[in-house]
Amino acid sequence: MQAPAPVREAMILAPEHAIALPSAEQAQLPPSAAIPPQETTGENDYPSLSALPEENVWQRIRAGFAMNELNSPLIKRHEKWYASHPDYMLRMSERAQHYLYYITEEVNRRGMPSEIALLPVIESAFNPGANSVARASGIWQFIPSTGKHFGMEQNWWYDGRRDVIGATNGALDYLQKLHDQFGDWELALAAYNCGENCIARAQARNLRQHKPTDFAHLNIPRETRNYVPKLLAVKNIISDPARYGIVLHDIPNRPYFDVVTTTKPMDVKLAAELADISMEEFLALNPGHNRPVILHDNGEVILLPVDKVATFRDNLEKNNQRLVSWRAYKTTKGETFAEVASQFDIRLDQLRAANGLSKYATQSNGQTLLVPAKEADASEEFSPFNMHATAVQEMSGFSYAVHKGDTISSLARRFHVSQASLVAMNHGSKRLSIGHRFTILPGSSAVRYASKRSPQRRSSAQSKIKRASIKHSERLASNL
Repeated sequence: MQAPAPVREAMILAPEHAIALPSAEQAQLPPSAAIPPQETTGENDYPSLSALPEENVWQRIRAGFAMNELNSPLIKRHEKWYASHPDYMLRMSERAQHYLYYITEEVNRRGMPSEIALLPVIESAFNPGANSVARASGIWQFIPSTGKHFGMEQNWWYDGRRDVIGATNGALDYLQKLHDQFGDWELALAAYNCGENCIARAQARNLRQHKPTDFAHLNIPRETRNYVPKLLAVKNIISDPARYGIVLHDIPNRPYFDVVTTTKPMDVKLAAELADISMEEFLALNPGHNRPVILHDNGEVILLPVDKVATFRDNLEKNNQRLVSWRAYKTTKGETFAEVASQFDIRLDQLRAANGLSKYATQSNGQTLLVPAKEADASEEFSPFNMHATAVQEMSGFSYAVHKGDTISSLARRFHVSQASLVAMNHGSKRLSIGHRFTILPGSSAVRYASKRSPQRRSSAQSKIKRASIKHSERLASNL
């Protein structure tokens, strides 16, 4: 798996809708009262989480922690980073409300330590549309090949790597396989990040050199060395968020969504309307759809909030609108997009927007395009549809406006980041337009750049980065 992509922002919660979980000491409870008596499954030593009376998922996860402590200074470093980004953690926890109960249920059902339920925090911050430079996608950040290996269909219409249920089950299947292979969770998690062959080769090198083969002694990529400590840092913060000044969104210990079977193709927008929920809510639960149409043969089920299932079914039964406004059209190679737009009575810019086509693209290579359905009102405004643009904004980033003369290479040198990262920040395009804004991530790259300067200039540079990060966070908050 790949490092998590920066995340799309979610709403800031009002203080009355968020909680900081106290420690046993802060709650003035004896240690034995902090975690109620636990049953065991009989198959392993992990607690049976379903038997616990916790009303909050965070409390339930805390009660199921079972991984060994790791003696690594990297844990403290990552704790410090998360503690210094409380707004990031709050938004992460708000996004997690859609998925965390289901993930925790599945982790418990498999007898895994509940730390595993927190893995999406470091993979994607629970952003279902997160994409990495290495083309990893979804809250579990599957790359295409691994996703296909675990049964996640990926086509023009649908990407199963973003499917909440399918990707969760695939990720847990993979982690269980890795645990069976390597014998402990640290190595399983490391292999999840860099691949089982990477860990196997590192262990083989250590065996030849008569060195231990546990996680702490392996010579592995830097990202993977940080991967397990980062998860354990998150674990420590979730264990006692108040200690770190962190506020978490309250997530009730009950199902958030239910599964509804679809019998006919329908517009994504209409499905959200029938359920009486926002598009944002619908896409958060059904992020696998690449197009604005749900096909019966590709997405037989949709997820809806538990309290909206009856509303959806009632409204669907009473509905007398057309269910589909779009259809697929297979172009011929060399056919111009202007010809296609004219044929279906749609503006060229609308056709491009609906299909994610560059304004510089003029001819088809034979691909399938989304066009208005025949019965659709030709006067209807077909809005641009970009279900999951590459997520590029991190809470610690700042926005940069492209100026005349800027190029990918010049900006990469200026901000001391890779050109590949800048391309990802620019939604995968290598073309820059004046005034276009994209996010620069000033974390490790910019700080490393600042550290090479004199103490005075280093302090100034770090101050600018911090001010830019704060302004960026405030700007995002004001737009939510």
